[in-house]
Amino acid sequence: MMAVDYPFNPDADEDRKVPDPEADALLAGAVDLHQHPGPSPFPRRMSILDAARDAAAFGFRAIVAKSHHHSMVTDILALRTAGLADVSTEVYGGIALNRTVGGLNPYAVELALRMGGRMVWFPTLSSTAHVRHHEHHDTGFPTPEVELRPNEIITILDERGAILPEVRDILAVIAAEDAVLTCGHLGVAESQALIDAAIEAGVGRIVVNHPCFVVGASIDQAAAWARQGVTIEHCAIMYFGRPERRRDLNELLTFIKEVGVGQTVLSSDSGQKTNPLPVTLYRRAVRGLLDAGVAAADIRRLVGTNAGNLLLP
Repeated sequence: MMAVDYPFNPDADEDRKVPDPEADALLAGAVDLHQHPGPSPFPRRMSILDAARDAAAFGFRAIVAKSHHHSMVTDILALRTAGLADVSTEVYGGIALNRTVGGLNPYAVELALRMGGRMVWFPTLSSTAHVRHHEHHDTGFPTPEVELRPNEIITILDERGAILPEVRDILAVIAAEDAVLTCGHLGVAESQALIDAAIEAGVGRIVVNHPCFVVGASIDQAAAWARQGVTIEHCAIMYFGRPERRRDLNELLTFIKEVGVGQTVLSSDSGQKTNPLPVTLYRRAVRGLLDAGVAAADIRRLVGTNAGNLLLP
């Protein structure tokens, strides 16, 4: 049996002890679309309840708990009578369409959304882009603490390059529930095919996750997606996480400039056992953007308003 151990200790992130009232003020109303609390087969630093309480302490409006392996919607529902009812931050979940939920499974999507989920991530661990990327790069991705079957690739396209019928079924469910579709870890070509099919199906809330990680999208590609109404998500962990893995902040600033503040959101993509906590990353991101000359009003949109408009019905 898996031993659950969430070593939640905000003070372990040393910069959390440094006052920054200017940055903290901009976190009021923040919405994080991409947190990774436990339970999970991957080692995690915090539980869903830990994450919610930490976010509430800084005035976050909402967070989304994501697992690559299972829908967290039922976990969240169970916690509503075991702690979450006393937390001011709203907590949402969704479902990632990897092998452990049956892959491209419209039944699982329908259940997750109709029980209160708000987001559907197309294949992440099981995407071609993810599998190929991890064959050739040391990305620091965690290793499961429980024994799982070998991962198998899931594609959304048939042998002719057409969208699979089950994908269209899923898109119809997402559209009917007015939920958020994200392209997960699909590569550029599959993401484009999915976006086009989603728009055709009437899906109104579409996100491309971390274009610089696994997805492999250029700034021009991200800007083109934004012109289609897609929101581009960037993850604070990539620019403000562990020093040895940080990307150049100028990359993020250029993406924001070319894509537009209105079509960009910042998320944490954190909760892993060896990474800074989500709130820590948000504080660092806000401070970094302020120091780079980004206007406070734009930062509020990047960390809260835009994501809130996507997530909240």
